Amino acid sequence: MPWDARRPGGGADGGPDGAGTARSQAQKQCRKSSFAFYQAVRDLLPVWLLEDMRASEAFHWDERGRATAYSPSEALLYALVHDHQAYAHYLLATFPRSALAPPSAGFRCCAAPGPHVALAVRYNRVGVLRRILRAVRDFPAEERVRLLDRRGCSRVEGGGTALHVACELARPECLFLLLGHGASLGLCDAGGFTPLELLLRQLARDAGAGPVAGAPAAADPGELRQRRLLLLDLLALYTPTEAAGPARRELLADRLRWQRLLGEDKFQWLAGLAPPSLFVRAMQVLVTTISPSRFPEALEELPLPPFLQPLDLTGKG
Repeated sequence: MPWDARRPGGGADGGPDGAGTARSQAQKQCRKSSFAFYQAVRDLLPVWLLEDMRASEAFHWDERGRATAYSPSEALLYALVHDHQAYAHYLLATFPRSALAPPSAGFRCCAAPGPHVALAVRYNRVGVLRRILRAVRDFPAEERVRLLDRRGCSRVEGGGTALHVACELARPECLFLLLGHGASLGLCDAGGFTPLELLLRQLARDAGAGPVAGAPAAADPGELRQRRLLLLDLLALYTPTEAAGPARRELLADRLRWQRLLGEDKFQWLAGLAPPSLFVRAMQVLVTTISPSRFPEALEELPLPPFLQPLDLTGKG
């Protein structure tokens, strides 16, 4: 480290003034090196250079008041934000566990597991999300579930899972990847809504006059609605029974509007008034037979319906 805030007494004279000066200088140097690393990832510099910086030059000031090297987990957060796919792939391939471990307190707002899955969904990093899900295939089942079903901070993320984020921001590719790897549909966010219930609320809001929370300002309302309907179709593939609880009551309370929004067949099934069509049931069986260890690679072997074919699960589109 080119500076040291932990010298005896903190400074050359060993007194409190020297300690304060040394600490202030160390923090200043730390901020400079931290920003340099951030810029390097943002500018998509080569992986070897970023790793050299992370290992020997870049430090951040941690919660214990010490200059600390960036962990693979913290470096992956930067790679996700700036879509540095090569660096993200390297970190996940080389340090799969530590790259997905919780970052230090300065990089998160609560003690929840690592936020990488939800962050990949929020920024729509389909390629990196696919790499993350590939990396967790070898994790113990309990650890894999904990990462996939992580609940976000109630203040910042509404206490929702990555599935909630995908439904809120209309990310069908991310949603499909998460569902195929076993993310749970039954968990509620801080408001008590499952991903399906949240999506129905978003559809109802789309049908009204107000703006949709979380949607880009320039988003075409018709296109956004189509993406939400696609999300609903994807959720239907992994929902063996009708919508339960509040969602079903909401559908039945305003039948005419929901029949118009969803179509008669989908409304009847979600409201529990009729079983799903044979086509939907057949697709449920086909899709759910794919093991997470072969998802989404095995999709090419399935006779996919048209509404699934436009999905780009590679992250290159």
